[in-house]
Amino acid sequence: MGAGHDHGSVGLADHRGRLVTVLAITITVLVVEVVGAVVSGSLALLADAGHMLTDVAGLTMAVLAAALARRPATDERTWGYRRAEVLAAAAQAAVLLTVGLFVLVEGVKRLLAPPEVAPTAMVVFGVVGLVGNLISLVVLLGGRGADLNMRAAFLEVLNDALGSVAVLLAAAVIALTGWLRADAVASLVIGVLIIPRTVRLLRDSVDVLLESTPKGLELTEVRQRMLSLAHVHDVHDLHASQVATGLPVLTAHVVVDDSCFLDGHLGPMLDELQHVLDTDFDVEHSTIQFEPASHADHEHATHA
Repeated sequence: MGAGHDHGSVGLADHRGRLVTVLAITITVLVVEVVGAVVSGSLALLADAGHMLTDVAGLTMAVLAAALARRPATDERTWGYRRAEVLAAAAQAAVLLTVGLFVLVEGVKRLLAPPEVAPTAMVVFGVVGLVGNLISLVVLLGGRGADLNMRAAFLEVLNDALGSVAVLLAAAVIALTGWLRADAVASLVIGVLIIPRTVRLLRDSVDVLLESTPKGLELTEVRQRMLSLAHVHDVHDLHASQVATGLPVLTAHVVVDDSCFLDGHLGPMLDELQHVLDTDFDVEHSTIQFEPASHADHEHATHA
């Protein structure tokens, strides 16, 4: 017995416009930084441009995932493409983690052998990159917590903005003091900031893909609450997972009085159980299998 809900995109916030806008800005900044790297001979700008290229790929995945997530459910894909946002977030996190590690490695190399750069050109093109990134952050700000896909996109752009700040700070130090290793130090700081956020995003994405219990949902509390209802003897085979952001699902076998199968109690009990799961635990999609107490003798050991 399950709740009858639309598993498609009804009620799903549409952030495609934000993502497309940010993607267009990112592509523009990428082109500008490539030109700046050629003009100035700056490895820092070229590295940041390479970083921007990975972000263009990540944001493109985010746009495609946002579009796929709104496609309706079918008999073949009963949840539609809602999990596309999780796959995109995991892919973006993997790319960001790779970039973060690359930045750390390159930062160490530049500490040992700092390259020559033109700080004035770095400042000019770094400012252009920072302005573009700040505009993108403002565009994404309102939807950054909507789902893992938007969270990943926001981290991509925030990472870009930090990279632009690092370029500007390094350029200023080099122009004022001539200390070329400033670029390497700034890169190492950014790498240290990138990796923890990216690891958290990757972990959250993998948790969804592994169908782990959603964060904040304590199954012990759920079981106790269900057992507190009249006529309920036991709750087993209790499982909870998350299809996508904001879409937890729960299944359970509920053992009740044998008489409930004869006196019409099951209908009201189903309503009560699903109401409790929805209001107390914010689980709208639940599937309950009722079993008579006498069925325990026939229950398979793995379902106990």
